[in-house]
Amino acid sequence: TFDGYLKCKLVRQTEGLHETPLSLSLLGTISNYTQKYSDKPYLNASYRTAYTAHLLIARKLSSHLSMQLVPTYIHYNLVPTAEDKNDVFALGGGVRMKITKRMSINAEYNYLLPNQLVSTEIHNSFSLGWDIETGGHVFQLVFSNSQSMIESQYIGQTTGSWGKGDIFFGFNISRNFNLSKHAKNG
Repeated sequence: TFDGYLKCKLVRQTEGLHETPLSLSLLGTISNYTQKYSDKPYLNASYRTAYTAHLLIARKLSSHLSMQLVPTYIHYNLVPTAEDKNDVFALGGGVRMKITKRMSINAEYNYLLPNQLVSTEIHNSFSLGWDIETGGHVFQLVFSNSQSMIESQYIGQTTGSWGKGDIFFGFNISRNFNLSKHAKNG
């Protein structure tokens, strides 16, 4: 799967005389699943593309605790059945608790609103993670009932269930690069 992101920060949380209590950002993604369907070879790349839009509503409650609420819209160009909706809505939430200056424990839950997808095999995604910062890199260890880390797949296509022991392990390494030497990390 190839995916791309575009994120725009609308408002940054501030303290003081002109306090802004929340940070607001827009996140848009596009993903293209490249594996061809053996039983439907006529499905070209446009059928295997999905789009996601998030409104990230975040608040840092203290130096150690942050929370986020994420209303989400997903558009699938192709759905499994005629009863499934191409446009799907979900509500996500996340919590981050710093346990040291460079480590945090994270939890995320995505609730797929009912009556959009007919499969009884689709479950809401729940993930637990451990982030380790090492200067410029962040190492992420993730345990989830979702096999994918791409929004259109883990929000609307999770078939694993924590209750049945469907716990998957994922590992990410991320690195921020600044285009300006005056840019601030945040």
